[in-house]
Amino acid sequence: MKDLLPEFALRWAAPLALTAQILLIVMLAFLVRGLARRLFSRVGARHGVPEQMIQVAGSVVGFVIAGAAVLLILDRLGVSASVLWTAFTGFAAVGAVAFFAAWSVLSNIFCSLLIFTTRPFRLGDEVELLENGEKPGLRGRVGGVNLIYTTLQEPGGSVLQIPNTLFFQRSTRCWRGPAPRGLPPTPGSEA
Repeated sequence: MKDLLPEFALRWAAPLALTAQILLIVMLAFLVRGLARRLFSRVGARHGVPEQMIQVAGSVVGFVIAGAAVLLILDRLGVSASVLWTAFTGFAAVGAVAFFAAWSVLSNIFCSLLIFTTRPFRLGDEVELLENGEKPGLRGRVGGVNLIYTTLQEPGGSVLQIPNTLFFQRSTRCWRGPAPRGLPPTPGSEA
């Protein structure tokens, strides 16, 4: 190659070849993705597959093709596959540990969003979380709902902070406003 190109062109030959290879990888990725989506559409129309499944399959295949293209480009740039795999598994492990560590907090936040949207009770309602048919449960007037806890005010002046997940794990009895007369008193209110 040194005999075919002048001296000034030799400096640009390697970067131009690398750029051409990267552009070829990107163009091939777009071509393969388009062909795959067209294939899914034809097969789906022929066999009566729902449009949502075709879209999901196309998105998954597009993601895989894009990932493969990125790996090929990084390989052409000199990044080692073992370095990439080590980085990916390290990030995945840290993400999994963080997810499991925050699971209870995330569960309470999600349940608070469900409480705000489904409104099983409102501020000022009398609520009882039932343990089972024989024992009375946690009971009080709803004083507040935040992202982690629902605050119940007991008649004796004490306050219960109940994790929001318990409202979806146990049966709940709710009275709009004050509880009707004739019900057994709230535990702790006999004094």
